[in-house]
Amino acid sequence: MNRILVRAAAVAVVLAITPLHAKVPQQEADRLKKDLTPLGAERAGNKDGSIPAWTGGLTKAPPCFKGRGSRFCDPFPQDKPKFTITAQNAQQYKERLSVGQLAMFQKYPQTYKMNVYETRRTFANPQFVYDATYKNALQASLGGNGEALNDAILGVPFPIPKSGHEPIWNHKTRYRGESVQRWNNQFAVTTAGSYNQVKIREDVMLPYSKEGATPRSINNVLIYFLQIVTAPARLAGTITLVHETADQIREPRRAWQYNPGQRRLRRAPNVGYDNPGTAADGLRTNDQTDTYNGAMDRYTWKIVGKKEMYIPYNAYVLHDDKYKYSHIMKKGHINQDLPRYELHRVWVVDSTTKPGTTHIYKRRTFYLDEDSWQIALVDIYDRREQLWRWQEAHTTLSYDPLALAPIGETIYDLQSLRYLSQAFNNEDPENVVKDFSDDYFAPANVSKQVIK
Repeated sequence: MNRILVRAAAVAVVLAITPLHAKVPQQEADRLKKDLTPLGAERAGNKDGSIPAWTGGLTKAPPCFKGRGSRFCDPFPQDKPKFTITAQNAQQYKERLSVGQLAMFQKYPQTYKMNVYETRRTFANPQFVYDATYKNALQASLGGNGEALNDAILGVPFPIPKSGHEPIWNHKTRYRGESVQRWNNQFAVTTAGSYNQVKIREDVMLPYSKEGATPRSINNVLIYFLQIVTAPARLAGTITLVHETADQIREPRRAWQYNPGQRRLRRAPNVGYDNPGTAADGLRTNDQTDTYNGAMDRYTWKIVGKKEMYIPYNAYVLHDDKYKYSHIMKKGHINQDLPRYELHRVWVVDSTTKPGTTHIYKRRTFYLDEDSWQIALVDIYDRREQLWRWQEAHTTLSYDPLALAPIGETIYDLQSLRYLSQAFNNEDPENVVKDFSDDYFAPANVSKQVIK
């Protein structure tokens, strides 16, 4: 028996240190300069032309953009919907809709709709991100049963994915600039349409995405994240600090929380997985921030394939500061006159809880935009395998830095008929590049961030 235990332990050690997914050969990586985009999408359009070819994306800001710190304005103000999907014609389009989208038409047949526009493949990143992605394709791997990212930096690590872990890692490491300060307004909306607003400032630095960084130079930290609640008064001063690690086998996520009532900074191992998200009224879990974040070890991950779907895209109208929060948050769902949907190819990744692990969500199906690796939609199932929640991310292309920016996320509870909106900043300053030092995110510095 002792010999069996020793052998089992040895196998576990080997699995933890052995690369789980291998780099792709040179010939396959070279596709990123031919038939695939630099991040691994298909360059060509689809057969009927409803998805155009990718020709480099929107690399030049439109004349309406006034420079760094100003609103990401609409480069396509002349665009009108090509058609509208409603409860009456949804079955006609069901092959290109997720289970969650179809459920919304059933729950709200009189008010829910999707305005579908011309597909515009606007996504673009700086050239150094493309160059790094090519190198990653040749050398990046995963260890620790998918929880340790090795030999990747700057670009997406797996532009030609072979396993279910890899697209999610691409989402988690996608380029969003080197640092940003943003306002994240969160709304827990009742069945009657009323809501409580929580105002949050988030300071983020992404060592992984810093031009010139190396896997060694980032000291195992992908992201520094500081979240400060500024309103309402009863929550103001609540702080969450996270250091997200690349190799979570060597060192799991570091997290701390500061409660202004206790005036103490404490380690917070519960900031992750299915623990309740900050001030979300129980409508989201910690790992639903940014549609998915954190460790992946409670799930088995599988690439289902690729398909064409109607997903939120180029959400400049929804992001326009002429629309107040009261214009957006409506009974049952956000104001569906404002979102823009387009036909895009997506990667479909399914996740199911592993035997012996727990999560309030037994299964989740993720739909990732092939151009950007942004998770656009998530179908979420409870432990009975009944559809419980549905999540979507509305994005725009940021003109400075050149990166995709989530400007609104929604999580619809299809059982309680409540929903949560987050990441909106329509009545607040635009996301802005802001330089931070590593010391700014040191636990000892957190007390200086308390709201006075």
